[in-house]
Amino acid sequence: MSEKMQGCIFCDIANKKAGVPLEYEDDSVAAFNDKSPRAPVHILIVPKTHVAGINGITGDTEPILSKMAAAAKKIAEKKGILSSGYRLVVNCGKNAGEAVGHLHMHLLGGRLLGWPPG
Repeated sequence: MSEKMQGCIFCDIANKKAGVPLEYEDDSVAAFNDKSPRAPVHILIVPKTHVAGINGITGDTEPILSKMAAAAKKIAEKKGILSSGYRLVVNCGKNAGEAVGHLHMHLLGGRLLGWPPG
């Protein structure tokens, strides 16, 4: 994976330089509450090193997706929504709603989520 990117807010948050409390952390990923939650539980899971979204994934960064999914399961259990259900969303590009060019996964839950989304 590439190193931290200068000026990337998610790099700063994941590496504890932005003063945002973390909901979860391990060696590879960090998770924090979304600043504009769309569900009672709305947490962003990000790699600690900079990956420029889904389209920025290369052979050596592919494992981060499974680490993010494993973190999501742990967070869902901690938040009490593991058995009731939760949604994982990864937006890719402006038209999909990606606002920060750092790979991130939304974990949403705590209420009935409608389908189709958006």
